[in-house]
Amino acid sequence: MSALAAESTMAETLLAVDDISLSFGGVRAIRNVSFDIKRGEIRAIIGPNGAGKTSMLNVINGFYHPQEGTISFRGEQRRRMKPYEAASQGIARTFQNVALFRGMTTLDNIMAGRTLKMHRGFFWQCLHWGPALKEEVENRHKVEEIIDFLEIQAIRKTPVGRLPYGLQKRVELARALAMEPDLLLLDEPMAGMNLEEKEDMSRFILDVNQQLGTTIALIEHDIGVVMDLSDRVVVLDHGEKIADGLPAEVQANQDVIDAYLGVSH
Repeated sequence: MSALAAESTMAETLLAVDDISLSFGGVRAIRNVSFDIKRGEIRAIIGPNGAGKTSMLNVINGFYHPQEGTISFRGEQRRRMKPYEAASQGIARTFQNVALFRGMTTLDNIMAGRTLKMHRGFFWQCLHWGPALKEEVENRHKVEEIIDFLEIQAIRKTPVGRLPYGLQKRVELARALAMEPDLLLLDEPMAGMNLEEKEDMSRFILDVNQQLGTTIALIEHDIGVVMDLSDRVVVLDHGEKIADGLPAEVQANQDVIDAYLGVSH
């Protein structure tokens, strides 16, 4: 358990999901799901394919709008929110499939994550002079700090389309961190990685949580990674919550074993 999350079981609730239901036509992707995310923790969301995990992240960051229930973020309740509004309020995410600008360099992709932090108008941006230039220099300094933090200095000028998959995933993480989020949503950040790449990504996720103090919600199929990284785990199956608790408790839960882990008594 991370130091921040272990300080108190009564830690501040950063995000609360209350009785959320989401349907697409006659298909119910999420059914009356409730859970919370405490500030400073790594909160895992697991379950078999089709359980509704990514749909839940899409609800949290405003891409989907639930038919029932509410989301409360930093104490403010909401029903409907656009993704850009979620981003401006401090929610960033990575995607199950890498979503980068493949023709742009690593540096430029990460700079794209600073867009919400750059406030000079279009006129100044076109001139690239004066206040706009000063602002860009300040934001580039922040991006260089992230590049150093994630140890990707050697690829800063490389177009991301030329990078191996594991490094592309790291660049996507860097772009999300460039937003300086309060809540970071990671959708299968280690999917398709080899063992060495998973170990590197696990280390960086812990560093983001412990050194930067970023709260993380994590979807991941590698149960070993989940048990090692997460402070608490919520389990979905066919859109319903079937378990919620500490990693060891969830791993021993018979409903989870039957639905997901596939290990008998």
